Amino acid sequence: MFHPLFELSGRVALVSGAAQNMGRAAAIALAEAGADLLITDINESGLLDTADVIRQLGRKVVPAVYDVWNEAQIRAMYQQVDREFGQIDIVANIPGANILGHPEEITLEHFTKVINATLVSKFVSCQEAGRRMLASGKGSIINMSSIGGVRALGRGNFAYSVGQAGVIQMTRELSTEWADRGVRVNAIAPAQITNPGFDVRMDNTPGLRERFLRGIPAGRLGVPDDIKGLVIFLASDASSFITGSVFGMDGGNLAMGANGTIGRREA
Repeated sequence: MFHPLFELSGRVALVSGAAQNMGRAAAIALAEAGADLLITDINESGLLDTADVIRQLGRKVVPAVYDVWNEAQIRAMYQQVDREFGQIDIVANIPGANILGHPEEITLEHFTKVINATLVSKFVSCQEAGRRMLASGKGSIINMSSIGGVRALGRGNFAYSVGQAGVIQMTRELSTEWADRGVRVNAIAPAQITNPGFDVRMDNTPGLRERFLRGIPAGRLGVPDDIKGLVIFLASDASSFITGSVFGMDGGNLAMGANGTIGRREA
């Protein structure tokens, strides 16, 4: 039985990064719960594949290629939402980007490029979504952050972690600004989620996969479909009194202290 609190029929969602990984899983999950969607990515073939899956679920879907790290294209994307649907109820801002580099070595160009990809682009999307949702008096925005926005990662992730921390604080500020006008804003902070590129990196870096696993009490890395239940919950009326929250999708990583051990595996 599908509980009516999770029903999304009659609602319109926008999901970025929908060609692969967590963006694809989030888009399909929202369609499975009844939403119609505009989905976007720069990977057109993957985007069209996601759209085919959504159509088979009986939902309306508009695949549109936009660069969500470009302000003008983000604003044009929302204009297309207006034309195609005339409403927007749910937004999932998924993509981010990282360029590794230690803080004493990176250039300002490096730093600002990562901050734009992780934080500024999400702000532009939130602003466009927020204006429309405030006008209608309702809506849910879901921002993808990272455990790196909560705790320092080191290993050259400086710019990325600063940007992801900004996403979390932006989410809290927007939720406080907009809560009394019906617009909710929450964030997801995942740990390591597998994808083909990440798998190659771990395979080519001795000990990296094991290092990540030592920090995850659940004993496994995440997979893209782990986002499905959480994104449906945050998009739906089941979370109507939840805003400004950051949800760790991390197998227990953030809960475990530096001196913690995993279950009974260690004395």
